Amino acid sequence: MMNVAMPEFAHRTVLLDEAVDALNLTAPAALAGPAETTGVRADGIYIDGTFGRGGHSRLILSRLGANARLFGFDKDLQAIATAAAIDDARFAIVHDSFATMRTAMAARGVTQVDGILLDLGISSPQVDDAARGFSFRNDGPLDMRMDTTRGMSAAQWLAIETEQQLEKVIRDYGEERFAFQIAKAIVARRAVEPISSTRQLAGIVANAVKTREKGKDPATRTFQAIRIFINQELEDLAAGLNEAYAMLAPGARMVVISFHSLEDRIVKQFFASKVKVEQPDRRLPIRAVDLPQPLMKLVAKMKPSDQEVQENPRARSAVMRVAERLQDRLPAQQPTRLPPAKGAR
Repeated sequence: MMNVAMPEFAHRTVLLDEAVDALNLTAPAALAGPAETTGVRADGIYIDGTFGRGGHSRLILSRLGANARLFGFDKDLQAIATAAAIDDARFAIVHDSFATMRTAMAARGVTQVDGILLDLGISSPQVDDAARGFSFRNDGPLDMRMDTTRGMSAAQWLAIETEQQLEKVIRDYGEERFAFQIAKAIVARRAVEPISSTRQLAGIVANAVKTREKGKDPATRTFQAIRIFINQELEDLAAGLNEAYAMLAPGARMVVISFHSLEDRIVKQFFASKVKVEQPDRRLPIRAVDLPQPLMKLVAKMKPSDQEVQENPRARSAVMRVAERLQDRLPAQQPTRLPPAKGAR
């Protein structure tokens, strides 16, 4: 494994207990469903699709039984290095996007799981490490890749992209009303010198944006847009939701935490598509038992408490949605059960 430098940055997992409770490992009263779908699922197979610094994974492991398994996914090499320090035979980490989970899990002999957690967006250590290029607050190389072993950096992309596509990305992914002016300014500056640092880009944006949003740096939306595009975050999310749904056993839950409206809209619409199924014309002679049935049920929508936001302001935009896969009409394939991990107690 490649050696990765691990700078120390504080990280507080958002909605930590609430998200793990929502997986229904022990059916907490606050999120418990009907009696037939509650109960202990502590010896199941689970996926943490966004390992990050491992806050959710460690809490999940603390609640799982000896025969359970937890698989973490992450694109970030620093997250992979953090995961390597977890000395627990029930846990394994995969260096890849959660959008590949079905293929990755099939290679490990797993076709169904008992719960999946996705904590979207960017982590505090990524933002706080100037060398990663995600933040406009500290100067650093303009990289922005979550997986630094693949793809173009933000600086490389800004150097070659057309003005029209720059405008589209900044407008669509940043919801930035000054996208035209910002794209034009980027193209004008790169004709003079390479745009290679976060401070350079932040300055270009600040000069192009003539009005300010109260309490928000003018570069916020542009940096968000470029990061989302470089990492294909929304495409990964759309694919990952389908991958996750396909892997859920009946009664298993999907828990998704999003941090901006673009993510949350995709999650909300995906869950709605599984909850609300199109019904045939009422005039057709179809028995009620033969009508299309919902594939999932909505369990919860939750935001951080006022206390959590006060203690961790970065939690303020978080939205957690929880949905549960319903029993298939025909007997469903039982989840593939792995033998107990070697060394598990």
